[in-house]
Amino acid sequence: MSGASPPADVRHVRRALALAGRALGTTWPNPAVGCVLVDGDRVVAEAATGKGGRPHAEEAALRLAGEAARGCTAYVTLEPCAHEGRGPPCAGGLVAAGVARVVVAFARDPDPRTDGRGIERLRAAGIAVETGLLAGEAEALNEGFLTRVRSGRPMVTLKLATSLDGRIAMGSGESRWITGDGARERVQALRAGHDAVMVGSGTVLADDPSLLCRAPGLDDRPTVRVIADGRLRTPASAQVVSSALRRPTWILTREPVRSGPLSAAPGVTLVPCAVAGDGTLDPAAMLRRLAERGLTRVLVEGGGQLAASLIGAGLVDRLVWHRAPVILGGDGRAAVAPLPLARLADAPRWRCVEREEVGDDLLETYRRA
Repeated sequence: MSGASPPADVRHVRRALALAGRALGTTWPNPAVGCVLVDGDRVVAEAATGKGGRPHAEEAALRLAGEAARGCTAYVTLEPCAHEGRGPPCAGGLVAAGVARVVVAFARDPDPRTDGRGIERLRAAGIAVETGLLAGEAEALNEGFLTRVRSGRPMVTLKLATSLDGRIAMGSGESRWITGDGARERVQALRAGHDAVMVGSGTVLADDPSLLCRAPGLDDRPTVRVIADGRLRTPASAQVVSSALRRPTWILTREPVRSGPLSAAPGVTLVPCAVAGDGTLDPAAMLRRLAERGLTRVLVEGGGQLAASLIGAGLVDRLVWHRAPVILGGDGRAAVAPLPLARLADAPRWRCVEREEVGDDLLETYRRA
């Protein structure tokens, strides 16, 4: 959109973005989209993409509006789809409903089945279409979906909770709790906004985490637990296995997959992956497998070897770092295992995009430089 946008347009697109944001972590493999139908100054209906990706936001909003959708302006966060899937294309639904105008925040759905065809279909039907309002915010919101379509992998957020000197545990392994209650609450909210939580088998053996989302009101999220476990060390008694009927657990392991207790555990899926030259699971192959299974946003919570492999391969998009005001010293366990760096110039660099205090801890968010 060129020039200053009407305040009402900005307000309604922001509302659509807020609706989509609440759906993050529930819509994979589809993007989280928001749609607001407005007639004059009156909001007629609004909706976000449903769980599992259906219904699409436009379809849900049009269903709520019924005949009142005719003549409305539709505010959507992503180009309406133009392809037949489990439901009719949203662009065709908007045409059939008789909307008069569509404002699209992010103009191109990179899915080759749509990629501009949705907007073309709307304009061919005589509907006024405007694009690009708050496009940056819309792109950031759907970074996971866009990364999966463009790069064949999910977006990766690495979460670290450390001492000031970058330690995640004492030398003895004691780690509960380095950071405070506020930081741990933030982690639960972070889990809710991702499709999956991923850790290495070492973390499972050391801490036996459940990796469930326990945020109040968000504990019904269908978050997948992913374990990187090339040697199938995860015990059948681990929480991620015993609770797998409640929330699915995927175990990434080397191919061919060995049969055993884990292969027969209800709710557990063993996913074969290629190995790297050093015999460990190849980080790019792991993420490719997760994308093939539909994941768009993965939160990695440890441990140090998994963090190092993903950072070293340039596969971490966002780093969320909680730092507690405590120093554990050189015998503490490092948050990131050794990286194969020959020179300082080879070190991965990051830029801080957000910094805030959470109780006594410092929360910093970084993006790759």
